[in-house]
Amino acid sequence: MSQNQSLSTQEVADTLHVSKSTIYDLIRRGEIHSYKIGRKVRFTQDDVDAYIARSRHEHSTRPVQRIDTHSTLLTTEENGSPELIIAGQDVVLDILANYLQQEGVCAARTYLSSFEGLLALYQDHIQVAACHLFDGEDYNGSYIRSLMPGISAALVNVSYRTQGFYVRKGNPKNIRGWQDLRRGDISILNRRVGSSARILLDVQLKKLGIPAAGIRGYGRIMSSHLTVAAAIAAGDADLAVGTERISRQIENMDFIPLLEERFDLVIKKEHLNTVPVQKLLEVLNTPVFRREVAHFSGNDYRDLGRIIMEV
Repeated sequence: MSQNQSLSTQEVADTLHVSKSTIYDLIRRGEIHSYKIGRKVRFTQDDVDAYIARSRHEHSTRPVQRIDTHSTLLTTEENGSPELIIAGQDVVLDILANYLQQEGVCAARTYLSSFEGLLALYQDHIQVAACHLFDGEDYNGSYIRSLMPGISAALVNVSYRTQGFYVRKGNPKNIRGWQDLRRGDISILNRRVGSSARILLDVQLKKLGIPAAGIRGYGRIMSSHLTVAAAIAAGDADLAVGTERISRQIENMDFIPLLEERFDLVIKKEHLNTVPVQKLLEVLNTPVFRREVAHFSGNDYRDLGRIIMEV
């Protein structure tokens, strides 16, 4: 499924494990975005993911503005022009943007992959890009040097997360690691080009000399960790790459840990001393923010708010 493919009311209800009438109630209350094609109500995956992110956040504050970074970034007069646009798909970033708004910073969110976020940062469309890209040896540094040539940047850590395989409950295919991708009886589900899970998979396949074309399901694209995990639990394939935290939200599924992922925020050094970025760093280092995000099991916040690398 592509990121922009429309979803029906029933598909959204199935994803959220609620009834169709509940979805219509959410629409009426303005809690989930939708659009119409004729008389049919439709949703994008971004609409669903944003609702899930908002529903997990405990604070009541005005909605964080969403930005289309493929546009001219013109914004409505009601919300004003954002001072800080944060790219990335993790719910922790939605919580961060809400905290910034409480501190008086007009923050906005755009739900780009790490790869796309670095390009948007390079082009000055955004000010902060979440990054968790593995090059076979380490995270993030080599991609920043390649996608932002000549740009000095600081990497501020958010968390460490466990990446691994989603498999069906009981692991019926006895899958243990990357080498199992050589097996002819294994089928997978994949993420779109540019996503961290897709890049991690491709890097591992190259290291092991496994041709992607020989893997059943390599071309079956899912739009998010949540949708791919639900599909594995439903038996649509044998495995997919994803994060441990999402696996804890889906029944009838097990998780096989493979490596620790480092999740950083990339900020151009020239922006470090601006008021919005200084506020961001302050929020990351407050005990109240740490307590807010600590309940996301599967994430390790030992370096939260620390500049751990400069490139």
